[in-house]
Amino acid sequence: MDQSFASLQKLVPEMSSILLKRYKLLSSLKFGGGIGRRALSERIGLTERETRKEADLLKSQGLLHVSASGMELTSDGHSVLDELEDFIQQWVGFDEMEQQIRLKYGISKVMIVPGESDQDESTKSLLGQRAAKVLGECLTDRSYIAVTGGSTIASIGPHLAAFIDKKQLTFLAARGGMNEKADVQANTIVSNFAERIHAKSKTLYLPEQMSDQAYDMMVKEPIIKEMISHYENADVVLHGIGDALDMANRRQASETEVALLTKNKAVGEAFGYYFNAKGEPVHRIKTVGIQLEQVEQSPIVIAVAGGSSKASAIGAYLNKAPSQTIFITDEGAAKKLVNQL
Repeated sequence: MDQSFASLQKLVPEMSSILLKRYKLLSSLKFGGGIGRRALSERIGLTERETRKEADLLKSQGLLHVSASGMELTSDGHSVLDELEDFIQQWVGFDEMEQQIRLKYGISKVMIVPGESDQDESTKSLLGQRAAKVLGECLTDRSYIAVTGGSTIASIGPHLAAFIDKKQLTFLAARGGMNEKADVQANTIVSNFAERIHAKSKTLYLPEQMSDQAYDMMVKEPIIKEMISHYENADVVLHGIGDALDMANRRQASETEVALLTKNKAVGEAFGYYFNAKGEPVHRIKTVGIQLEQVEQSPIVIAVAGGSSKASAIGAYLNKAPSQTIFITDEGAAKKLVNQL
């Protein structure tokens, strides 16, 4: 941080907590306007009295509007948030944490958003916004983007139109179907992404996991061969990172398989591969989705995951992540990752 800011903080030490408090309040409204004072208080961890006091001040500055439906940002409020983003990153020490994580895991770039996904759903929206912005900066016309599933990846959708105006993009479902809610399945997500920005999508309506016999038969099908070819030539891979046992449960793994993962100390999961804390693959499911070898060939890999509860899983995968990976996470996960270094 610039020395003048550091000196200012010494002179007015209370400024830091006030700035962060008001920035967090505005950030919480960025993707969820029309929220009442009580709900906002719970979201940002303040009492209703404190929230009312801060909201009244921000309203007087023309940064938020209060109506019967709740509070929402004004255009000036959105502008102030955007202009303060880089400064806040420095102020709270995100720059240093990003550098530490990047160097530890040997990846291309790390980006941290404020908040903790485990405690505040609005933080997931911040992850989605940042990922959409990064994706927009990486794309060229006619790009192919392989996309996995999960709620964090799904959160990117609402922000795509603000950052992407490229033509003839194609989103590829990077894995088949799982036994979970439709809105977090890769097939649904790529269709949603494509619809939002008038792009194309290619889905993979097959079970994610199948027997060796079924796999050997399916990979001979022309439509599957075409998807495999697209995976091998994907311009960008956009994916989440899962907790090993949580992903096994979501896949309805057998007791034998869960016992194997536990015995081998599986911690993280991505692309059907389960990793131990060192990033060593200890188990792999048979899937026609994108393979780790194909991910490693992609020029750009964007990994998005947050929440301190996922820090161990994230660290396990990042130990194996391709060097071209751009990792986007939240403050909760980043702090725990740094503490584990």
